[in-house]
Amino acid sequence: MNASGILAALAGGAARRSRLVIAVAVVIGLGGAGLALRLHPTAATSTFVSSSNPEYRATQSFYRSFGEEPIAILVKGNLQQLVLSSDIERLVGLEGCLSGNVPAAALASEGGTAGPCGQLARARTVKVVFGPGTFINESASRIDEQLTLQTGQAEAQAKQAERTVTQAALARGLSVGQARALGHEASKVTIGSFQKSLVTLALKYGLTERPSIGDAKFVSDLVFDSSKPAGTPKQRFAYLFPSRDAALISVRMKAGLSEAQRTKTIALIGRALEMSQWHLQHGESYVLTGEPVIVAELTSSITHAIELLLIAVLLVMAATLGLVFLGRPRLLPLALALLAAALTFGALSLVGASLTMASVAVLPVLVGLAVDYSIQFQSRVGEALEQGAAAGAERAESIARAAGAGAPTIVTAAAASAAAMLVLLLSPVPMVRGFGVLLVVGVVLALVCALTVGAAALALGPLHVEHDGGGRGALGSAWRGARELLADNPLTRLVTRMALVGAVRRPGRVLGVGLALAALGWGLDTQTRVETDITKLVPSSLSSLRALSTLERTTGVGGEIDLMVKGRDLTRLATIEWMSSYQSAVLKRFGYSATRGCGKARLCPAFSLPDLFQSDATPQTKLSQQVVSGVLSAIPPYFSQDVITPDRRVATLAFGIRLMSLAQEQQLLDQMSAALHPPPGVSAHLVGLPVLAARSGSQVADPWRRLETLLVGLIVVGMVLLVAFRGEWRRVLVPLAPIVLATGWSALILFAVRVPLNPMSVTLGALVIAISTEFSVLLSERHRQEMLAGHDVVEALRRSYRRTGAAIAASGATAIAGFGVLALSDIRMLRDFGLVTLIDLTVSLVGVLIALPAALMIAHAATRAKLLGEVRSATVRGRRRKRAPTRPGSGHEPA
Repeated sequence: MNASGILAALAGGAARRSRLVIAVAVVIGLGGAGLALRLHPTAATSTFVSSSNPEYRATQSFYRSFGEEPIAILVKGNLQQLVLSSDIERLVGLEGCLSGNVPAAALASEGGTAGPCGQLARARTVKVVFGPGTFINESASRIDEQLTLQTGQAEAQAKQAERTVTQAALARGLSVGQARALGHEASKVTIGSFQKSLVTLALKYGLTERPSIGDAKFVSDLVFDSSKPAGTPKQRFAYLFPSRDAALISVRMKAGLSEAQRTKTIALIGRALEMSQWHLQHGESYVLTGEPVIVAELTSSITHAIELLLIAVLLVMAATLGLVFLGRPRLLPLALALLAAALTFGALSLVGASLTMASVAVLPVLVGLAVDYSIQFQSRVGEALEQGAAAGAERAESIARAAGAGAPTIVTAAAASAAAMLVLLLSPVPMVRGFGVLLVVGVVLALVCALTVGAAALALGPLHVEHDGGGRGALGSAWRGARELLADNPLTRLVTRMALVGAVRRPGRVLGVGLALAALGWGLDTQTRVETDITKLVPSSLSSLRALSTLERTTGVGGEIDLMVKGRDLTRLATIEWMSSYQSAVLKRFGYSATRGCGKARLCPAFSLPDLFQSDATPQTKLSQQVVSGVLSAIPPYFSQDVITPDRRVATLAFGIRLMSLAQEQQLLDQMSAALHPPPGVSAHLVGLPVLAARSGSQVADPWRRLETLLVGLIVVGMVLLVAFRGEWRRVLVPLAPIVLATGWSALILFAVRVPLNPMSVTLGALVIAISTEFSVLLSERHRQEMLAGHDVVEALRRSYRRTGAAIAASGATAIAGFGVLALSDIRMLRDFGLVTLIDLTVSLVGVLIALPAALMIAHAATRAKLLGEVRSATVRGRRRKRAPTRPGSGHEPA
């Protein structure tokens, strides 16, 4: 049995068991919808960057060592009032709460076990918290511990000196009293030397007693620069105290958390900031932002977008079908499309996937394509039923005959479109690749639904085409008027005239002008702007995004780039010196200096391993291996774990970065990478979200990659059509010509209207090919069938446009309306995707309707010329045979 027979049997069997098929479809559809409701949206890094990317793997390794991207808490307010008052103690308490390190005795006063602090302590999802309170408290504790240690050492040295001198005096024959006196004097000298060093330290930090976080003089000397106006923090602590009016708390969550765990942790941090215990007393306020916060809020925005899009798609497509589709049941194509969408997203849920922004965009695309398949099949069935009624055939038999005649063409068009969609697998963006795969699955399910459930539904009731528009009264008149306006207006008349008059009379001129415009579009496509600034692609209403802008204005940085350094022992002096030298050189290159601060610098210092070895007391002291070892052994693990792992094999060199486009970030990263020359046995890799986003953005914005996608898409579609048409290359070239032209036309219009591309819409060339293929193959094959039925080329065109062309216009208008719904989204990436797709789909529809008749006329003329040539050749050969003499004995007369 051939393909036509299989499809006829499939549709005929469904028509004969219509009630059972519909019942099963309803049950499966409801099950799919239930599974789809379990899908959770995600905007995780893995949806934008491939997990096979080397930078992605390095970043994940960094996350495992130091935690994920930092959550930033900006403390806005006068810095002196913040750190020199009781507010600093509140910061210490807040930072302890966020880290989950709250003593059980204190937990009751900090919200209890059910409060944010208690839940964070139980969840253990935070790896490290580093802020002003922790820094000052740990600094005071470190100095106190060092004083205690040095005091003990000095006392031990004094006792040892006293014993040594006493014994030496006794050995020289002095009396016991004299020996003890000399020993006591030696002890006093040793203690005096130690006290002198204490005086130096006390003068530096204004110490009159042991340092503590409540000692205003100690805190002031620790934090502020005495050589600058009062209240100016030291530049080397800019990652904690970026200005006179701000402080920063950094929170890193543990690596490997689920989307739900991240979202809950961020919500608990937000609730903790609202607790009365941490309200600051001098008008300071907290601002919560950072990449994890933006992602969590964006995920919530995606959920809202799904709800809005689903409702809007249903309303808009139902209204559009009611206006442009004359078949009955009029809304059957939409019902079948929703069934296919439910099954597609239900399957997505079954495999454990999540909803990305691209997955959301699949909904109107899939519904539009599914409506097209259903309308095409329903139109074919309508024709078959009219013929069957005249011949007295059964309804199921007519449906099977319609499937055998028309379904192979629909399946061929869908297969070629699906092949074009699979080209999206070439995209470097995972969510775009997922978009392509999900669409292909949806196309297959939509075809199955149209040929089975559609056939069953059509078998149950009457199917006819309305001629008067239906409906009575004022509402019916308004409905008919709207339909007539859509069917007969200057634009539709112009398109029809160009298609059936201009293309028929001057096909060469139509295709020549079309080719010139397409070539112009391909050239200008390299100049089309690609928007890669992530802050401009997400909803501007996100509070975390506004907070990020506030963070950059206040601190000069909006993100962080980390240099992950690996080696067997990173505490070696040569490695520390190289890290310090690289840090200084890079900061200087990108505009940072200790005197000017961040200002307009593109990079700023952040807390890094070399910072542990800087000292205000002895800034000119040469670093030695002994100093490095001593500092690392003295610093508490909680303080050092933010910059070096306990095994001393992984360390970080961090830089603050301003908000900029991904193209600018990529240039900066290239320069930073070029300056990397680590010592032997040490490796260094730039990691972090800015690195991943910049790498992905540079690939997405590459115009040559877009051209490659177009070429591969066209080749794949041509190969599928060549197989489907059994090597008849003329049947392949005719529908392929409008497809090729449509890619250039859409690029030209996009350049003219200045709608920027983004990581989703930049690969829409494949979607243009897929949609154009659908329209072009259906029309060209219908024209071929009309020609085989005995009609001339022009009459075949008219009949094709009146039947299949009308169905294509109806499905195209419905799909256009569906894509237009994306423009309602508050996510700019989705909104721009909808506008670009709307333009592409309109160009594909109009372009095919205009260019295909010209291609058909030229192909017909070429075929006719070939046939005439063959006839002339045959005639000439016949005449030659008539003139040829009969050979004797041949037994034959001349022909």
